[in-house]
Amino acid sequence: MKKLLLLSLSSLLVLSSCVSKKEFTALQEKQKETQDLLNSATVKLNSCLADKASASARAKALEEQIADLRKSNENLQVLSASSASSVEKTLESIKEKELKINRLQDALTKKDSVTLALVTSLKREVGINDPDIEVNVEKGVVFISIADKLLFKSGSYNVTSKAKDVLAKVAKVINSKPEFEAMIEGHTDNVSYRKEPLLDNWDLSVKRSTSIIRVLLELGVNPKQLIAAGRAEFVPLVDNDTAENRGKNRRTRVVVLPKIDQFYDMIEKEMKTLSTEN
Repeated sequence: MKKLLLLSLSSLLVLSSCVSKKEFTALQEKQKETQDLLNSATVKLNSCLADKASASARAKALEEQIADLRKSNENLQVLSASSASSVEKTLESIKEKELKINRLQDALTKKDSVTLALVTSLKREVGINDPDIEVNVEKGVVFISIADKLLFKSGSYNVTSKAKDVLAKVAKVINSKPEFEAMIEGHTDNVSYRKEPLLDNWDLSVKRSTSIIRVLLELGVNPKQLIAAGRAEFVPLVDNDTAENRGKNRRTRVVVLPKIDQFYDMIEKEMKTLSTEN
């Protein structure tokens, strides 16, 4: 541009010596117009360069945003895949736990079914219909409650001959269920008892339990199935406020229950079967 301006000036100097004043003035005006055009073009060029720089900056910013969005999208895809895998594993774990619970419920149902069959067996095979003998189920355990007046004389732990007929029926049921145990549980009223060699109601309740066990052994019951227990006066059926109520509390309970180790073996077997299937 400077060269062009110098050339124009040189031309004017040369021409000024060769042309008239009028022509020189016209050339000056022409040169001024050219200079104005040049200045205008320079301004426009600078404006265009500034616009280009601004556009380049915006383009670069947009490219960076696009790169960030692509990276975020990739992270989201990875996260989505990870979340889906986590959810799938959680569902599998829940299904596995539900299956285990169902297995345990099946085992408990089998136990309850056996218990129900035992009650039916007691009521049908033994034919116990005496009001002083009760058969019931509490929390999955079968109880045979026998009033002491059928088993012992007052203050005694010697089993009566009449009691042996009742105990023969109980022995029949226990013998038919070798997978069960029978706890013979003695109960007294709250009247204090002390007669040599017994010291108190605890001794009396336990001694009555062992006396019944000996009769059951004579009737062929497996001793491994029998458990002796005494509760003294501390688990009464009713208040010991009348002679009749005290008579109700003096009783012997035969608690028929599945062998705990066998029951847990059954559950363990179910769990092993479940693990093998998985």
